[in-house]
Amino acid sequence: MSKPVTPLLTADCVAVDDDLRVVLIRRGTDPFKGGYALPGGFVDVGETAEEGCRRELKEETGLEAGELSLIGIYSDPNRDPRFHTASAAYLTRIGSQQPKAGDDAASVELIADWRGLTLAFDHARILADAWAMLDKQNR
Repeated sequence: MSKPVTPLLTADCVAVDDDLRVVLIRRGTDPFKGGYALPGGFVDVGETAEEGCRRELKEETGLEAGELSLIGIYSDPNRDPRFHTASAAYLTRIGSQQPKAGDDAASVELIADWRGLTLAFDHARILADAWAMLDKQNR
């Protein structure tokens, strides 16, 4: 049986510190090179989406993810201009850890007011959904 052609699986991570600042990277590669984005990337064969989320957060920011809560699945065929992807997006708290850019992140920042920024892909929608989760959890 031949493999079906399906969207590529990615994982994105909304990581917030004790002051509810969100971790955003500046992308070091296209698409959206230089733009703000959530840490994340492609899930490797042999790992779960949660493992991919933790790995990408660690590779791009040096941060260890705490407990992961699923925000949602984002699968708009146009979310990535290169090809069709589907992302499992997770929320985690990082406490007082300080990020350090690595892998394909040109830089990394803790940002309190992300709403005024232009974000890559559909990351503004993911962040808005994460904030709605946090509001329900009483932050």
